[in-house]
Amino acid sequence: MTIRRLPPHAVNRIAAGEVVERPASVVKELVENALDAGATQIEVQIDAGGLARILVGDDGSGIGPEELPLAIERHATSKLTPDDAGDIDLLRISTLGFRGEALPSIGSVARLSIASRARGRAEAHAIHVDAGEAQAVAPAAFPGPHGARVEVRDLFYATPARLKFMKSERAESTAITEELKRQAMARPTAAFTLDIDGRRALRLPAEAAGDAGRLARLSAVMGREFSDNAIALDHEREGVRLTGFAGLPTYNRGNAAHQHLFVNGRPVRDRLLQGALRAAYADFLARDRHPLAALYLELDPMLVDVNVHPAKTEVRFRDPGLVRGLIIGGLRHALASVGHRASTTTAQAALGGFRPEYRPPAPAQGFSAWRMGGWGQALAAALPGLDEVSARAEPQPDFIASSLEHPGLNEPGAPAVVYDPVDFPLGAARAQVHETYIVAQTRDGVVIVDQHAAHERLVYERMKAEMAQSGGVARQVLLLPEVVELDPAEAERLTARAEELAALGLVIESFGPGAVLVRETPALLGETDAAGLVRDIADDLAENGQALALKERLEDVCSTMACHGSVRAGRRLTAAEMNALLRQMEVTPHSGQCNHGRPTYVELKLADIERLFGRR
Repeated sequence: MTIRRLPPHAVNRIAAGEVVERPASVVKELVENALDAGATQIEVQIDAGGLARILVGDDGSGIGPEELPLAIERHATSKLTPDDAGDIDLLRISTLGFRGEALPSIGSVARLSIASRARGRAEAHAIHVDAGEAQAVAPAAFPGPHGARVEVRDLFYATPARLKFMKSERAESTAITEELKRQAMARPTAAFTLDIDGRRALRLPAEAAGDAGRLARLSAVMGREFSDNAIALDHEREGVRLTGFAGLPTYNRGNAAHQHLFVNGRPVRDRLLQGALRAAYADFLARDRHPLAALYLELDPMLVDVNVHPAKTEVRFRDPGLVRGLIIGGLRHALASVGHRASTTTAQAALGGFRPEYRPPAPAQGFSAWRMGGWGQALAAALPGLDEVSARAEPQPDFIASSLEHPGLNEPGAPAVVYDPVDFPLGAARAQVHETYIVAQTRDGVVIVDQHAAHERLVYERMKAEMAQSGGVARQVLLLPEVVELDPAEAERLTARAEELAALGLVIESFGPGAVLVRETPALLGETDAAGLVRDIADDLAENGQALALKERLEDVCSTMACHGSVRAGRRLTAAEMNALLRQMEVTPHSGQCNHGRPTYVELKLADIERLFGRR
């Protein structure tokens, strides 16, 4: 078989297959070029899902007429500068683009036009490329003082077979929208607009630098509720800094589409993020629920390799354990700092549930008509249980002082301290309804607490604290140690984490190549499938670098034990018991949600209640 050198146009089309996967890939490459050029205003227009036309305009530094021919040559770029010896350092990349492949790849499969006015130049020029054939540079009109406008028409017309693999216009438009949102989250100080088939689909004005501007941009992209339910992050370890925002556990979604990771300003997709988020939220969410988060990592470019994928969407960290530990530790610290706070969406959902079904006419004989029949009977029929005696309970006057310990309260000569229960975050218990829900009054609203879910979280946190104080999980010795056959790489990963697994109650040791010996298992698990557990842990170590399967099984057992050991629904509580539960919730981390991410209480502000009755 004869070896042949491929012609340049074939090489460009092969490269285009790697770089230009779909219209969203074109938008990504062109927007990254604009951001690298210092653009603060980026305009994107697409027609027919980007297959007919894509236009990306910016106000960056622009390209001079002498450099336009170079811009469409492969591996020609302004983003890598040689050192004194003439060498290019591919390990210290501080720009989004660096390969010099995007424009020539696009030009080889479409009709490409680049019009630009360089900063400080009076005239603008343009160059056109048609299926890899470039025309001469010529003067052109340009609307702004400087920048570039790149237009791509008839994408993949030069490779018709690729068009068969494209999705519907709507799907391609959605992919472009999502790509632009990711770029906008990475650079909140730049303004972005998107027009789809002549209609404005996205408009994101530039935000101020800093956390406030970043949160405003994230809220504009991820939903206005995100800003009310986000926890700020700012942690640093060994030169790696983690900032951003993560959602409260009760503010979650059914998929992981709202989890974003940015490394040195570059949007990336990395399994490390999913594994770290799953580990950090393991105590608070069911397996089929996912948190919202936008995490920003800043580190020395030498510590991360961005040159591992043609689309530059994946990275490799020099020390992935450090990054994973920083993300998990930072998230857990942030979650612990919010205390009993729950998401505002629970209150909004509760208010949305109030729908007047019946509007009785005004009573003609005053309130006495209630007992006389008339509209009172109709309303009683519409609201069953209204005539029943409620489980109303008022707190004792001295309850708060006796239920909490305050430094100096009992010292001789100390002034008497008077506490108003409604001033506490969760207020004072006023009633228990259906022997399940505690109704409490705060200074500016009403709190409704699910007594079983709340106490389950309190018991669960107490069990975790006791396990931590005892120095590890109690273990049970297997009468006959079990040999588990694995892939040699899996066995090696497991034995390398033997100490960590022992702290969780699983004692293993190497048993030759491709096998481990299980000697002890966590006592909490009782009779368990040791081989299945070990294989699940091996899978987790391969994918996430953590023994999540073992932790989750232990947490499930603790959760079940907490469920059986907590106050059950249907039990009538005294005023002292209800208020004691509220006070414990206020001082217990994560008490705003149960072990599955559901809220333990709902707070309704007085202003919202007044609006329900038309008083506002």
